[in-house]
Amino acid sequence: MNQNNNIEKIKKEIEESIKLKKELLEKENIDRILSAALMIKKCLENKKKVLLCGNGGSAADCQHFAGEMVGRFKKERKPYPFISLTTDTSILTSISNDYSFKKIFERQVECLGEKGDILICFSTSGESENILLAAHKGKKVGMEIISFTGKEPNSLSKISSLTLSVPSEDTPRIQEVHCLIYHIICSLVE
Repeated sequence: MNQNNNIEKIKKEIEESIKLKKELLEKENIDRILSAALMIKKCLENKKKVLLCGNGGSAADCQHFAGEMVGRFKKERKPYPFISLTTDTSILTSISNDYSFKKIFERQVECLGEKGDILICFSTSGESENILLAAHKGKKVGMEIISFTGKEPNSLSKISSLTLSVPSEDTPRIQEVHCLIYHIICSLVE
């Protein structure tokens, strides 16, 4: 293991992350983040709920985001109705077994989603079939769709009410920026 090569690799990865995060300072990105927070705030004021879906690391982001909002982020407050559709193994495996994996979120949105609710979709590619099906179902029932994606254009951004995109195709870097964005949204909503 060459220590100098590893040091350079570490520096390069940190610099790439910083570069993408700095792009959030552009007015269009700030406006999108603020719009997402306002959409969520309005949803909650109207006594509606927020559903979240994503695969892999994005599933973990759904759980993290929901945990901050049901628990607390920085302030003591009442809990907000956020539901991560990625966590119930019995539901996920029964839908996968009885229908198919591509239906795991669509079926839950059909069951739990209502007009005026928000569906937050995480997909670094913007092309995950099970996320696209959930977004289409959400639109059909009258939900607003907020998407966290990587580089645009992508299929998910085309059907979303609002897209928070990271101009990259590097999944770890995209997820790092997604985390920053939803932490900012948590702070604004709280």
